[in-house]
Amino acid sequence: MQDIAVSMGYGLLTTVWLTICGCMLALSCAFSFGLGQISRWRLLRIFSASYVEIFRGTSVFVQIFWLYYALPALGILLSPMLSGILALGLNVGAYGAEVVRSAIIAVDRTQTEVATSLKLTRWQTLRYVILPQAIPRMIPVFSNNSVELLKATAIVSMISLSDITFQAQQYRIRTSQTIMPFIITLALYFMIYILILYGFSHLERKFAVVKKGK
Repeated sequence: MQDIAVSMGYGLLTTVWLTICGCMLALSCAFSFGLGQISRWRLLRIFSASYVEIFRGTSVFVQIFWLYYALPALGILLSPMLSGILALGLNVGAYGAEVVRSAIIAVDRTQTEVATSLKLTRWQTLRYVILPQAIPRMIPVFSNNSVELLKATAIVSMISLSDITFQAQQYRIRTSQTIMPFIITLALYFMIYILILYGFSHLERKFAVVKKGK
């Protein structure tokens, strides 16, 4: 019992770290490329749209294999952890970029016109007028994206990264026991899922209070 507790505990730390780092990268990509798609600069719009279409249009399995197995042929060596973080973050970030773009576009254009009449710059308009209205629309979808990223962390076991799934498989191979390790695996994934939902629902309530206060 102690053996499985140690193994799954190590796998839990790996999965949590992957989820946190992957979500941070995904959030950065979502805002960078989401805003890039509505930029006034054509090249930036093309580059941002290309990123979104490539990472949404190809499998995350292929992306992680490409990062871990194909890049070394080009002289670029990535660790399993870095490969996992990049694949998950870039993939989910592409979906997040569409969320950011659509949420910003959904803000009433009269808001921008009023900001322009008040002589606010484009950056000031975005920061003080558009984003405060767009972000509450993004939060529920970002919550779903984070959960999808968590579930996708299981694929890193295919590049021998010791996440929860990998540890459960290794324990099964060593002991021929199947039920116990995978019951624990399900329980751990569900625990992290609940924490993600709680965090985003707290954030959503916070934005609702701020909006109501205004």
